[in-house]
Amino acid sequence: MISIIQRVSTAKVTIGNQNIACIDKGIVALVAIEREDDQKDAERLLERILNYRIFADGHDRMNLSLRDIDGGLLLIPQFTLAADTNKGNRPSFISVASPEKGRQLFAYLQDVALITYANVQFGQFGADMQVFLINNGPVTFTLRTSKAAH
Repeated sequence: MISIIQRVSTAKVTIGNQNIACIDKGIVALVAIEREDDQKDAERLLERILNYRIFADGHDRMNLSLRDIDGGLLLIPQFTLAADTNKGNRPSFISVASPEKGRQLFAYLQDVALITYANVQFGQFGADMQVFLINNGPVTFTLRTSKAAH
């Protein structure tokens, strides 16, 4: 699995004119699922997101995690992150999980997140979403759990 995480002051997701998710200070995590990914990858990715130290401590150093600050988590499915962009001028989606597998693993990630962390919201798999956020810093990192990254 691949995730781009962004430290945010606030963020929301809309579909059409309807807000479907909103957080204050926390992390927006765009999530892509690859063919080889499984439930263990989803669990590992969630743990990394929740524990990744990207928030400032009292000395203005990135030493605090989302859990430490009790911030909001907004998980948004975004299959394009898994695209192969190494050749040419058009992305290849060969490594991306099938829509069925992606939907199942994102649903599993949602279930685990709801059990694991109280302040979590979600984008909608397969929807045309608009994401609004204020990236605080800006602070942005890429996290990978897939076998290809090892």
